Amino acid sequence: KSSRAALISRVVRQPAAARVSSPGPVERPGFPGSMRLVRFLMKLSNETVVVELKNSTVVQGTVTGVDMSMNCHMKNVKFTVKGKPPVSMDHLTIRGNNLRYVILPDSIPLDTLLVDDSKRLPKAGKDTSVGRGRGRGRGRGRGSTKKR
Repeated sequence: KSSRAALISRVVRQPAAARVSSPGPVERPGFPGSMRLVRFLMKLSNETVVVELKNSTVVQGTVTGVDMSMNCHMKNVKFTVKGKPPVSMDHLTIRGNNLRYVILPDSIPLDTLLVDDSKRLPKAGKDTSVGRGRGRGRGRGRGSTKKR
């Protein structure tokens, strides 16, 4: 249980400022066993979560999807603005830069979700192909004759 709490605190519950200044092992791209936060959130489809926004609004609902900008699409939402009564909605999209916390249920298996299953392509060196693709190229210089 303590390792689970440590994983949650490092992965999901850090504010954005803390993530930028000191990335945890889950967010460091290029390292074995690391995974981007966006990719982790994308795996939370059909999970019921509580999201706290930067303006202290609390949103509880079921995640339908998360895109690469970390925009979170939810259904069956209870939207509670600080100091006001909750509002129920069928669907809601939260812009990614407004997320402060994503509070996960205890029932989800973090160890399987944190496995990075994306295939990394090796970086290719200089391309050895002859042509430049479509078009006439970069020009032939001054005074060259036209070839037909």
